[in-house]
Amino acid sequence: MSAPLQDFERHIIDATAQIERWFRLEWQDHTPPFYASVDLRNAGFKLAPVDTNLFPGGFNNLSAEMLPLAVQAAMAAIEKYCPDARNLLLIPENHTRNTYYLQNVLRLATILRQTGLNVRFGTLNPEISSATPIPLPDGQEIIVEPLLRRGRRVGVHDFDPCSILLNNDLSSGIPEVLKDLHEQVLLPPLHAGWAVRRKSLHFAAYADVAKRFAKQLDIDPWLINPYFARCSQIDFQERTGEDCLASNVDSLLKQIRAKYKEYGITDTPFVIVKADAGTYGMGVMSVRDASEVRNLNRKQRNKMAVVKEGLQVHDVLLQEGVHTIETVEGGAAEPVVYMIDRYVVGGFYRVHAERARDENLNAPGMHFVPLPFASSCNLPDRSVSVEHPPNRFYVYGVVARLAALAAAIELEQTDPDQSRYG
Repeated sequence: MSAPLQDFERHIIDATAQIERWFRLEWQDHTPPFYASVDLRNAGFKLAPVDTNLFPGGFNNLSAEMLPLAVQAAMAAIEKYCPDARNLLLIPENHTRNTYYLQNVLRLATILRQTGLNVRFGTLNPEISSATPIPLPDGQEIIVEPLLRRGRRVGVHDFDPCSILLNNDLSSGIPEVLKDLHEQVLLPPLHAGWAVRRKSLHFAAYADVAKRFAKQLDIDPWLINPYFARCSQIDFQERTGEDCLASNVDSLLKQIRAKYKEYGITDTPFVIVKADAGTYGMGVMSVRDASEVRNLNRKQRNKMAVVKEGLQVHDVLLQEGVHTIETVEGGAAEPVVYMIDRYVVGGFYRVHAERARDENLNAPGMHFVPLPFASSCNLPDRSVSVEHPPNRFYVYGVVARLAALAAAIELEQTDPDQSRYG
């Protein structure tokens, strides 16, 4: 909790009733994603989301004290989509050797079972042809089963689910087995996967949400919104598209410097360049001058050219870099906030002892520390300082919910069946 007090944080704490009413009205018009996690950066002078994940994979990093909140939120979500649901099929990622990820899957299943659902695990992995137990380090196991398509429904052996929860971000494309389902609720929808989704569309939606929210509170939207730009037709191996990258980096740095001058900020501006689709912190670099994207060495080009599942990068998001002033155990840290439906259910710090405050922390060598929720993150206390943990985490939750609202709008805008939104 090393971040200094900020006027806009106090402003948010003082405006709690106004903020909660604003969110309530927004959620009447938009359906929140089933779940989401939001990476935040707190620069002391600015608090902004830098990534929104619609297939969160770190439920195992939430503190046990927050599980009742998660169960309650999951109940609300399930009742909305499938009120008489009995069976739910959870489809995880294919990497069955990552025990940390599998512990996330097990924690997620535990939350869902507490809502009264039977939960089984179906896999898209073609190498799994029968029910396969996978042991976990703590002695527990999960059993993954091959998906079975029956007409326009999908399930596993002797199990016909009402709901299908994807914890697989579909980086490698939309599988045929999940297309054109009938009377089964797929959460999130297929177009939330990276086969379709683009970060630039998300942050365009977020910029609009932040602008409307800031107007309600009479604050500068820049305090919660990172500038961004997009370049397409990039080929890092062939070095095509460098002019687009360089000119946009230069333009963003000029905008950031102007804001830093306005607020008397002495930090060095930087820009994060990352793949417009994809996750796991792959295809990300930090630059402080346009020349840096013109002079990439072979190792840097190779790193930027390919992301998860071996996908080639041709569309790139350039995003205002947000420093972090938070430290945990001596390492640079950033909060990650978890939501189910429209409710904040917990979070953790991503910590990296070998990365600087202006670098991507989602990289090998990171570790996670649960946010120390001594009490609910949804109950700020105006009588004490902003640095009081529930107050700080409430502010984090407000900004994360803005990102979730942007994700809801983004999914509406990219839905192949837009008629459902009138």
